[in-house]
Amino acid sequence: MNPSSALFLFAVGIAGLFYLDRDNSIRTSKALWLPVIWLWIVGSRPVSAWLGLSPVSGDSQLLDGSPLDRFVFLILLIAGILVLAHRSHRTKVLLRASWPILIFFSYCLLSVLWSDFSDIAFKRWTKALGDLVMVLIVVTDGEPRAALKRLLSRTGFILMPASVLLIRYFGNLGRTYDAFTGEPANIGVTIGKNILGVTTLVLSLGAVWRVLTLLQDIQQPNRGRHLLAQGTLLAFGVALLVTANSATSVVCFALGTGLMLAILLFVRGPRPGIIHGLVLGALLAGGFVIAFGAGANIVHSLGRQTNLTGRLAIWDAVVPMAPNPMFGAGFESFWIGPRVQALWRAFPVLHPNEAHNGYIEVYLNLGWVGVMLIALVLINGYRRATAVFQRESALGALMVAYIVVPAIYSVTEAGFRMLDVIWIFLLLAIAASDELVWDVDAQREFVDLPENESAMLPSDESSGITMLREEN
Repeated sequence: MNPSSALFLFAVGIAGLFYLDRDNSIRTSKALWLPVIWLWIVGSRPVSAWLGLSPVSGDSQLLDGSPLDRFVFLILLIAGILVLAHRSHRTKVLLRASWPILIFFSYCLLSVLWSDFSDIAFKRWTKALGDLVMVLIVVTDGEPRAALKRLLSRTGFILMPASVLLIRYFGNLGRTYDAFTGEPANIGVTIGKNILGVTTLVLSLGAVWRVLTLLQDIQQPNRGRHLLAQGTLLAFGVALLVTANSATSVVCFALGTGLMLAILLFVRGPRPGIIHGLVLGALLAGGFVIAFGAGANIVHSLGRQTNLTGRLAIWDAVVPMAPNPMFGAGFESFWIGPRVQALWRAFPVLHPNEAHNGYIEVYLNLGWVGVMLIALVLINGYRRATAVFQRESALGALMVAYIVVPAIYSVTEAGFRMLDVIWIFLLLAIAASDELVWDVDAQREFVDLPENESAMLPSDESSGITMLREEN
């Protein structure tokens, strides 16, 4: 099949997936397109790259970036903030419930003060704030569960089929050569096979959740066509995970899917002890397999000894270079300037721009304080996700997976970074869990509001309060 015919057929197929998965019974906000577009960009390539306007590679790109990309992110960020300002009451409730995330982002902003590149660090913090803003747009939607489903579908229906299309029929865009081995590497719509792997990992876990819920709910209207659309998306995901050959993402997908299935099959009722046991097993198994399996594969691909190069060598090199063990180099500031130049001289083939370990990456930029705050975010998010399971098992299982999988993934990849799909969905899982726990934690505050105050709220929130009053 020639590329033009393939492009036409894929376009028709993508339109067909959107048509099959339509649901006219729910109405999500048009503002949901903001996080969808944000994820399209984060999960693929910068706008400047698609237009062929990317700055030259090297240290100048790390320092300056692209003015076009900054402008696009700024427009999306401003639009997102305006949406949240309109939903201010619900946003405030969720932010209070998500206090560990607020503390982490506040500390990141504070760390800009001791960065050697404060202006760059602040610009990067504003982009990181955009991740949180997009998450809050999804969660504060009038129908947050429907918004999550549509976010996953709208993102997955575009990125995953488009990646297959580029890999198979537009090799100049969808394939490249590995800088270390010289062998061909499949990158799809992204800029690297690991990014393709992690984007596919996150969206495929969402497709697994949709398929499981559809299989459970035999009464759902139009179940067959929704199952066909989500099953097709999951098939694309599995194919891409194999094609990308990203060992970490494959292991994490298997563990995340297995964890969701095990929770749904073996946990009945409020039995958190079993969930804790399953999660602990997944963490131990995933950490062991990734650390000793995936890491060894990368080292051997470079033709070196396991204990002398690869990730272990990078970790040994970067940890002593942390300028301040307690507070770090400042937000996203370690891989700038003389330090990165020294590391590129030490690793002339690898040219690392991350520690390939999320916890070490946080330590380098934010010190031990940052590591402790990340631990607080994970623990608090996990606690809330298990609470969701007791109210809605399938969604709770997804929330648990979206919190546990990034913790495992970050053993060999920098998963706690701005503009990273897995980091965005970690924040989303915690915020979505907060929204569900809101029924328990915050309804008293809203139910007790005087009638004249609730009347002043936006229509979607005042209607929610009315329903809460009726339930109570």
